[in-house]
Amino acid sequence: MEKVLQLTAVIEREEDGFVATCPELDVVSQGDSVEDARMNLLEAVEGFLEVASPSEIRRRLRKETYVIPIMPTAPTTKFKQAMRVRHA
Repeated sequence: MEKVLQLTAVIEREEDGFVATCPELDVVSQGDSVEDARMNLLEAVEGFLEVASPSEIRRRLRKETYVIPIMPTAPTTKFKQAMRVRHA
């Protein structure tokens, strides 16, 4: 019987595509769009779970991962300058 796991996908834009990471298993993939990156990550995680030994899964599986927003304050001028450089 197969078990459905609830894991996390963190997807970030990187140059011409998107990089997707599953922090609970430290598995990474990529894609041309957010949805491609998500689907490729799902496939990579399922592939890992198929071939990894139970001890490797236990070693890598983080049981508690929290994705929580934080709200730091940043000097406005530095932040605006950083954003201009990123989009240039």
